[in-house]
Amino acid sequence: MIDISSSPIFPELIISQVKKDDCGAVVTFVGAVRNASYGKKVAYLEIETYDESTKKKLRRIVSDVNQKWQLHDIAICRRIGTLKVGEIGLVVAVSAPHRKEAFEACQYAVDSIKQGEITKEKEIYEE
Repeated sequence: MIDISSSPIFPELIISQVKKDDCGAVVTFVGAVRNASYGKKVAYLEIETYDESTKKKLRRIVSDVNQKWQLHDIAICRRIGTLKVGEIGLVVAVSAPHRKEAFEACQYAVDSIKQGEITKEKEIYEE
């Protein structure tokens, strides 16, 4: 599952998409807007897609992950728009028979998404 949405993300729903009885591991990353960055107080975060190929880029990450690890499933949900402190901007959930693969695959997916080619983030600071 790949989703890009301007609506709030509910991690439990994303996890339920990948959790299966034959998987011993479900690893989830939940990225939320923090209240401070670089010593400044964050007011909110703006997340935008670069272009219409965002889902295609996310599918490529999923394909890469599936080629590198023995997984059952992976789900990525990226929120776009203006997010307040504490709101969730990214959920990546990975299920696999074993935890090692699930952890590694989740880390790889998050790192790939956060490289800056998928969406652009702009922190707006309080004055």
